[in-house]
Amino acid sequence: MNRLVVRHSLLLLLTAAIWGVAFVAQSVGMDYVGPFTFTAVRSVIGGAVLLPVIAFREKKREKRQENHAKVVVGGILCGTLLCIASNLQQIGIQYTTVGKSGFVTAMYIVLVPILGLFLHKKAGAKIWIGVGLAVCGLYLLCMTSGEVVLQRGDILTLLCALAFSFQILAVDYFAPMVDGVQLACIQFFVCGLLSSVPMFVIEHPEMKLILAAWVPILYAGILSNGVAYTLQIVAQRGMNPTAASLLMSMESVFSVLAGWILLQQKMSVREIMGCVLMFAAIILVQMRGQKEDEKRISK
Repeated sequence: MNRLVVRHSLLLLLTAAIWGVAFVAQSVGMDYVGPFTFTAVRSVIGGAVLLPVIAFREKKREKRQENHAKVVVGGILCGTLLCIASNLQQIGIQYTTVGKSGFVTAMYIVLVPILGLFLHKKAGAKIWIGVGLAVCGLYLLCMTSGEVVLQRGDILTLLCALAFSFQILAVDYFAPMVDGVQLACIQFFVCGLLSSVPMFVIEHPEMKLILAAWVPILYAGILSNGVAYTLQIVAQRGMNPTAASLLMSMESVFSVLAGWILLQQKMSVREIMGCVLMFAAIILVQMRGQKEDEKRISK
């Protein structure tokens, strides 16, 4: 297996792990501030964290890239989609459980290959089988009560999954052409700027409440945004978008594992079986022919 394929896959798994723990941070943060405030502040922090990284990399870089227009256009598009997806998720999580939110959000693993067909990005039979296994695993993992009724929060989160699907495809398009860190930085500032409009108009945030939620906001801003979304852009370069979405959907598994390890929340046999199916899906996707990924990454 190509080393770059392995490295990019591991980076996406690390991304999923950070996002999995972020579900807890997002839920706790909502005890203090509104959804638009949480998204706006975390996004600005995520963008600010990357500014010194960009400055350092530009100083060390011998050859400067001349694709400023593409990185700006890509950042605006990805940031707009991220703003829509993040705020729908934040609003939706108020009306549903964390488990259901994780399950419905991860439905982008189905939407990405379907939308990819319209962009001539075909997925092989093994990937589709992997998607099916992952959906079954997510159901066992997150829908612990067996309920299948979609309520208001679930519908909002489903729309969030659709927006995330477009964001993944947008990253897949722009990542090979531009600097990933610059793309991520612009994406966060655009997301923060757009979220700040409804933040001031609807929520009228208070600084004392924002400071009271500093722990979940900093985790979401620095790790979930600054680190994880940047890793997504860097690692998704050359990866099949459906395979990438499958790897990132492991955030649901990591959220349950985090609850088990950090909060001593016991895992049922149903949840363990869900994790097994999810891991099986990941292994299946990684076992498929690697020549395609090697060609994509080497471009």
